Amino acid sequence: MIDTNVLESDLIKCNQRLKINPFAPRMYIYRGMIYFKLTRFQDSLMDFNKAEELNPQLTPYLWQRGITYYYLQKYAKAARQFEVDLSVNSLDIEETLWHYLSIAQLENADSARDCLLPVKYDPRSFMTSIYRLFAGKSTIQTIINNANTKDIREMFYLNFYIGLYYEAQREQSKSWFYLNKAISHKIDDYMWYIACVHQQLTISN
Repeated sequence: MIDTNVLESDLIKCNQRLKINPFAPRMYIYRGMIYFKLTRFQDSLMDFNKAEELNPQLTPYLWQRGITYYYLQKYAKAARQFEVDLSVNSLDIEETLWHYLSIAQLENADSARDCLLPVKYDPRSFMTSIYRLFAGKSTIQTIINNANTKDIREMFYLNFYIGLYYEAQREQSKSWFYLNKAISHKIDDYMWYIACVHQQLTISN
């Protein structure tokens, strides 16, 4: 699970750097990510907004803000952020999946599938299989059968997005099962922290 002591230490260091240079947008993004890991979502959002204020050209690259919007239940703003992100990063399937998840929360999974945004190409073949699942063109069993079980990163991502897929379908017990499996495949990746935060929120609710 998340080591909050390490995060608090990182936060102190980040605050010290921002005191020296309060006009560094990338540092606000970094701190916003730390705040998110600590489930301080409002603080996270404020930092991402500050980064955008300092450098408006960052707007289509603030996918982290889209995630924060999602967990603040600001689903329309989350969906819009991911739409903008895809204007500069059409190769990343995750952008369109989070757009789908946001629409599913606003409406339902069928509506989300109807407006699933196209992706030209993602070099991660396992993400293509997940995209096909969300598009209704594949099954979870097919994904599991074709998974490289020796690749920890792949196993994390597959289980994480299957868990989120089930949440969009309002099948919480299945979502919980796959999210727990995802977290068991620990990787040094922001998405792993998102999975842990998701689990923490599920427990608290």
